[in-house]
Amino acid sequence: MSKESTLLLKDVKVYTGEEVIENGFLLIKDQKIHQVGDMKDFSITESRVELLDQGEGCTIIPGFIDLHIHGAAGADMMDATNEALQLISTTLPKEGTTSYLPTTMTTGQQEIEQALENMAVYITKSNEPGKAEVLGAHLEGPFLSPKRAGAQHPNHILAPQVALFKRWNKLANGYIKLVTLAPEQKGGLELVSYLSEIGVVSSIGHSDASYEEAVKSFEAGITHATHLYNQMRPMHHREPGVVGAVLLHEEVKCEIIADGIHSHPDMVKLAFRNKGAKGLILITDAMRAKCLGKGTYDLGGQEVIVNEHKAVLADGTLAGSILKLKDAALNMMTYTNCSLADIVQMTSINPAKQLGIEDRKGSLHPGKDADFLVLNNQGDIKMTYCRGELAYEKEE
Repeated sequence: MSKESTLLLKDVKVYTGEEVIENGFLLIKDQKIHQVGDMKDFSITESRVELLDQGEGCTIIPGFIDLHIHGAAGADMMDATNEALQLISTTLPKEGTTSYLPTTMTTGQQEIEQALENMAVYITKSNEPGKAEVLGAHLEGPFLSPKRAGAQHPNHILAPQVALFKRWNKLANGYIKLVTLAPEQKGGLELVSYLSEIGVVSSIGHSDASYEEAVKSFEAGITHATHLYNQMRPMHHREPGVVGAVLLHEEVKCEIIADGIHSHPDMVKLAFRNKGAKGLILITDAMRAKCLGKGTYDLGGQEVIVNEHKAVLADGTLAGSILKLKDAALNMMTYTNCSLADIVQMTSINPAKQLGIEDRKGSLHPGKDADFLVLNNQGDIKMTYCRGELAYEKEE
């Protein structure tokens, strides 16, 4: 649809993010949501409306927001090219993702800077509707614990530095939106405090902090936890660790990789019981091999071996995932018996609120970006719209 056209979906079930409308409609105008409501209240004065014939039994939900993804379809944020971000942005709508934070790796400073500069240019020049929108960057490292490096390159880990972050955020034109760091490292709490002051989300991750150190970091401003359970000090009955701290503190939202590999399904269930839908955010942490199949790939300068189910370094360490967000949602429903409304909370509402963009993303209300998914009566993604433009349609 053109920017000036009006699109109507009617006689559909609509999950707005606040309510479920069993027989509703959605009216899109100028790439924004214009009206949403119950069919019994439906009236329209528009003279030129394109009616989307979506078929019987369809459901509309807000588009997914992935706060932690490195790459897909052979492309990676660290490639530092427009083509790489274009490829990721056109691939993600197939799995329901309508906006995302491309995520860096712990590499050399020059490589990180090139990736951040490229991302900033892409946002300025190439972030058009009709594909997943780049919202900014997730800086995963290099301010991590060497003890919890995981697939992050240990040779490039640095102590947290406010001055270095300022330099990088300037190169990124202020588009660094989320920073994963180990707050127990020297300079960690100072960086957390600074990020809190400027409105950047700070996340505890790749951290060996004790329970007390983790709680101190929450008091300093941490509100997020990177891939819960993975590469963080685990819970022990005499030392609750990072895991215990984030499960117990409501102010901290937790990412979780619901692929059945990074965390046992019952540990995902445990997290859901502790945090609830309002406390969890589904992410993929996917790397370039997603959508490509078996083979050997690069991730942050390290060789990654990928089979049908997972991606690992040569020593067997998990190295991101090949998970699609639509599959994470289905897995979450299977593991926890949660509802589709819960999935909307964990894939759309929560990430939008974390980034402070709930005024335009995360739910279906007038004035917000027309980012939405059309699900068929089997629950599969039939169509994905990114800012009012069709970005993906399932082949029948």
